[in-house]
Amino acid sequence: MTYSPGSTDPSAIRNFSIIAHIDHGKSTLADRMLQLTGVVDERTMRAQYLDRMDIERERGITIKSQAVRLPWEVDSTPYVLNMIDTPGHVDFTYEVSRSLAACEGAVLLVDAAQGIEAQTLANLYLALEADLTIIPVLNKIDLPGAYPDKYAAELAHVIGCKTSDVLRVSAKTGDGVEHLLDEIVRQIPPPQGEANAPARALIFDSVYDSYRGVVTYVRVVDGELNHRERILMMSTKATHEVLEVGVISPEPTKADALGVGEVGYLITGVKDVRQSRVGDTVTTSNKPAKDALAGYRHPKPMVYAGIYPIEGSDYPVLREALEKLQLNDAALVFEPETSAALGFGFRVGFLGLLHMEIIRERLDREFNLDIISTAPNVVYRVLTEDGVEHTVMNPSEFPNGKIAQIFEPIVKASVLAPAEFIGTLMELCQQRRGTQTGMDYLCEDRVELHYVLPLAEIVFDFFDNLKSRTKGYASLDYEDAGEQESELVKVDILLNSETVDAFSAIVHKDKAYNYGVEMASRLRKLIPRQQFEVPIQAAIGSRVIARETIRAIRKDVLAKCYGGDITRKRKLLEKQKEGKKRMKMVGRVEVPQEAFVAALSTGESEKK
Repeated sequence: MTYSPGSTDPSAIRNFSIIAHIDHGKSTLADRMLQLTGVVDERTMRAQYLDRMDIERERGITIKSQAVRLPWEVDSTPYVLNMIDTPGHVDFTYEVSRSLAACEGAVLLVDAAQGIEAQTLANLYLALEADLTIIPVLNKIDLPGAYPDKYAAELAHVIGCKTSDVLRVSAKTGDGVEHLLDEIVRQIPPPQGEANAPARALIFDSVYDSYRGVVTYVRVVDGELNHRERILMMSTKATHEVLEVGVISPEPTKADALGVGEVGYLITGVKDVRQSRVGDTVTTSNKPAKDALAGYRHPKPMVYAGIYPIEGSDYPVLREALEKLQLNDAALVFEPETSAALGFGFRVGFLGLLHMEIIRERLDREFNLDIISTAPNVVYRVLTEDGVEHTVMNPSEFPNGKIAQIFEPIVKASVLAPAEFIGTLMELCQQRRGTQTGMDYLCEDRVELHYVLPLAEIVFDFFDNLKSRTKGYASLDYEDAGEQESELVKVDILLNSETVDAFSAIVHKDKAYNYGVEMASRLRKLIPRQQFEVPIQAAIGSRVIARETIRAIRKDVLAKCYGGDITRKRKLLEKQKEGKKRMKMVGRVEVPQEAFVAALSTGESEKK
């Protein structure tokens, strides 16, 4: 009773995304929709069906948005629903924005036990910016702790609709999901496009398949893309033959063509991951379109970290792995860099700490790579007194001359929490050099705090502290807000008077002493004792601010002396003393890899 791909009448198509805060039930709702529409039978059904990665299933979060085609009937009329399940974490907002560009509507999902959270509002604003039809939905109404009336009123107030317009469902039991599918057909407009115009399709995602090459996911805006047709990528001007075209339902299903408004995939057999850029426009080479589609605003990395292979010979493998992940994750950026301590590696840009953690885990699992990552840091702009401007992505790039000004990135942060935690949240934000810009009450017991914070202060443990201070009830969202001038200094860590660049950090001058003391004491425990005494110093320029000492291993040179004159023993001890002095002058302190891993990884969680 469903239309086949390519011949589908655009008026029978509905393209929509499910957007929500993390853990509000997006993937569970997607599971119920898959079952109700019959595209997945009971035997093959599993929880989080669209979450394909092991990491997603283990953590219970969505990292990659997934598109799926669903058949549905309303009043005996068949329709095709193209659903995109999106991530909910702030680090994956770029995935959400790309998904919304392929849709005409969005289902805004809110947990009936928790209410609106920071990322709910962020995703709502993204959808409104894209001019989408919003369908407000309360999920988890079956929970004993649910307050559907209270949060329906809150949601209606935020969106500007009636409380009766807020749909109520239980994704777990399936209650209300059929009515939601009917409302999607009724409320979301069909896609608009010209069927006879030159083909234009927007690439909104792509993945790498080791057997078939690059699989490109597209949303067709105008015209039609056919099997065995030659296509043109408008930004790279590369042409390819379409070996296969089809839809995801929810497994790849071949088709003859994709028409106006349809969401599907293309396979061209291309192995070069740079040939299929997210945001590019696909057209036909024999009848190309004149103008490309608008594409996407390019994501700006918020956090940078160095990633190095433990085995130097794995460097080419790491490069290839990052290229493949970049195809799968358009927000990932990287460039080669070298470190005196860690060798050859890459400086990698991430959207946040969870994004960084997921990439590290994927490099380990999917490519079997053992890697070290340096502590995450942000990008600074440094002006020296001679008028030269430096962009510092790594503490080792910090200029040595006299510094006139240092600018650091700042973000606009919004924190949603129960009103009882206002005091402790304000204290936390002030400790992190935050400036309050406003405070809104969503209802009598829920408040939204607005702060401007330095990005460097929230990339470490801000989120952990936020959760622990509010018993897990607070939620955080932030966006780039430019830069501000700050009093920052570079703290160097010296081993036996030699700087180890991997341990250097750029911190606010008020926190420099604490960082130096903590790093020195940590390294004293991690670095094995040498034949000579090793001083560990933390220094700002030439001024030492903290020091620890690793005592020398003392070889017993008097063991062979049985009695005899004291001068003989003294002579041996003097000889040993001279040897140790000479060894200290020429000796190098070898820092074991385990010490790097321990010092840098614990730096993320312990640095308070």
